[in-house]
Amino acid sequence: MGSPDFAVPALRALHEAGHEIRAVYSQPPRPAGRGQAVRPSPVQAEAMRLRLPLRTPARLRNDARVHADFAALDLDAAVVAAYGLILPPAMLGAPRRGCLNIHASLLPRWRGAAPIAAAILAGDAETGVTIMRMDEGLDTGPILLRAAVPITPATTASELHDRLAALGAGLILRALAENPPAVPQPVGATFAPKLGREDGRIDWSRDADAIARQVRALNPWPGTFTTFGESTLKILAARPAPGSGAPGMVLDEDFTVACGQGALRPLRVQLAGRPAMDADAFLRGHRVPPGTRLG
Repeated sequence: MGSPDFAVPALRALHEAGHEIRAVYSQPPRPAGRGQAVRPSPVQAEAMRLRLPLRTPARLRNDARVHADFAALDLDAAVVAAYGLILPPAMLGAPRRGCLNIHASLLPRWRGAAPIAAAILAGDAETGVTIMRMDEGLDTGPILLRAAVPITPATTASELHDRLAALGAGLILRALAENPPAVPQPVGATFAPKLGREDGRIDWSRDADAIARQVRALNPWPGTFTTFGESTLKILAARPAPGSGAPGMVLDEDFTVACGQGALRPLRVQLAGRPAMDADAFLRGHRVPPGTRLG
């Protein structure tokens, strides 16, 4: 049970390991891209490629037919990874070993919708994957397995996403093979709410390290951006740099931008409607003299 790219490695791993996959559940196809053509989710596309039985209910709650069809699968376990729909009690209790969730954090830290970004935004030194037996709470179920990976000062959410997806695929195979005991989560939960586009707007009054983490945490979505004249400039990569001045002011010919504390040097940028490019190439085509204000 999954929808986005994060869940695809687990589906492939289960299939390649020879598990009998009675059904693949994914969210229904939806409009996507500039043309808003209706497209299957990455998990649906992979299930079709593997010729696996596929189900795409639009909702699960209060639908007795969906619940009965799920129970009729007579499952040992359901593997859930970023499915995007809440499983009701009737489904949570149907598989003999429960519904096992691949969650991209070291629970109980960063329960919720955006744990990868939250870990980078907070400056965490590590994160990881937790295999959890789901209950009716939000990522509150007992833990079966966990594994950690470091977060470096250069780690982006995109890179971390791919590492954790691969790690989760391996861990779920272990959980199914070893059937480890479930351990209640310790106290001290933190929450990672769903991200929106406005979360990517740069507030230059914040310190440079925090903005640099924002750039890494929101890459590729929703992305970080600022105003540049009458246009929007996406900051795709950046690093802290020496300097000080009024927040949002360009300090030198190298495109160093003053922050509330310290300064930030964009390394890769993209103007609205234009291709992404390195900052050096951008500066060759756009005049950005010291004293320019971004905001």
